[in-house]
Amino acid sequence: MKITIFNGSPRAEKGNTHWMVQEFMKGAESAGAIVENIFLAGKNIHHCQGCFTCWFKTPGKCTINDDMAELIEKFKLADILVFATPVYVDHVTGMMKDFLDRLVPLGDPHFEKDENGECRHVVKVGCEKPPKLVIISNCGFPEQTHFQVISHYFKRVARNMRTEVIGEIYRGGGEILREKSLLLMPFLYGYKKLLQKAGKEIVNDLKFSPETALKLEKPIVPDSEYIKSANQYWDSIVPKE
Repeated sequence: MKITIFNGSPRAEKGNTHWMVQEFMKGAESAGAIVENIFLAGKNIHHCQGCFTCWFKTPGKCTINDDMAELIEKFKLADILVFATPVYVDHVTGMMKDFLDRLVPLGDPHFEKDENGECRHVVKVGCEKPPKLVIISNCGFPEQTHFQVISHYFKRVARNMRTEVIGEIYRGGGEILREKSLLLMPFLYGYKKLLQKAGKEIVNDLKFSPETALKLEKPIVPDSEYIKSANQYWDSIVPKE
């Protein structure tokens, strides 16, 4: 099984998103998957120009000469795609959105109705078996409700791609992941093991067990403690008026 991870965090390997991704990777690799982790921050990806040249002049090929041609090939070879992004203004990061926009060459411009009577593009020849999707995200706020937009968005993306989201890992209070406190270490160790288990289950079963899915939603520390600690941190670095 080939798993390709597209990480849309501007902080790349220094980000909380990668902290989560690398543990998921350990679990997936231990179950026999071949995993490639790609940082979009290290790639040259321009905005989609909306010219549709890739549909009617050079089918399947974008007119922009950057790293997307290489990334699209990696996209096509994956059995499972992991989209990893922190929450920025209730959504994916700008570089993740640019990457997703630039997948247009994979599509076909013609319309059809889906089983619910809603329009989408028809399947392009050669793209009949799209990879399944896993979403990994974190945000600074503690509540899991902050992932509602991202969750709904990728389900819509999956619908248009004729695939499905088989796993979602959302971590509210993401700033806690890189804390070095001795008091937090046992909790973070437990969360690492949970992410590794999630990676194994995706490879072995193409889904999370109900037990794993439930545990992934639980906070690492109580919201009140997280908020108190976060405010103390900002008080320590924000200049006083």
